[in-house]
Amino acid sequence: MRGYTIDVKKEKKITKAYGKEYPISPKKAYEVCNKLRGMPYNDAKMLLEGVINKKIAIPIRRYNQETAHKKGVGPGRYPVKVAKYILKLFKNLESNAKEDGIDLENAYIYVIAASRGRIKKWRMPRAYGISTAWNEQTTNIEVILKERKEKKASENKVSENKVSGA
Repeated sequence: MRGYTIDVKKEKKITKAYGKEYPISPKKAYEVCNKLRGMPYNDAKMLLEGVINKKIAIPIRRYNQETAHKKGVGPGRYPVKVAKYILKLFKNLESNAKEDGIDLENAYIYVIAASRGRIKKWRMPRAYGISTAWNEQTTNIEVILKERKEKKASENKVSENKVSGA
């Protein structure tokens, strides 16, 4: 692990969290992260809870061979295990946001990315004294939350004047 995908040292009103070596599929984590990127924080949390309850399907865009279509989504799935681990990471993110003084009502997911972690290698003993490789994939997930800039009252008046033609 070398750190986050972007440098956020100069940014203000930002908080971040990193989940390392979660025992989940990197491909499914990739699809969930693509769905969550740019969403308001509260909407993303509700979406993950809907996935866990199998009410909302995640569209599968990249790894969609032989994937059944879901209503209103196209090829999609319910990656419950991935959603549980990302919600666990969101709980950590909430604590970090509270510490950094960020309003979660006004925050959105600025960066969310999944990358392959290390492969845990095991051997399964078989008959006749041989063994088979029994490997487990892991995934690293990073989330950076950013607070939206609120428009000032003077900016709202200027934009209203442009629209009305004054």
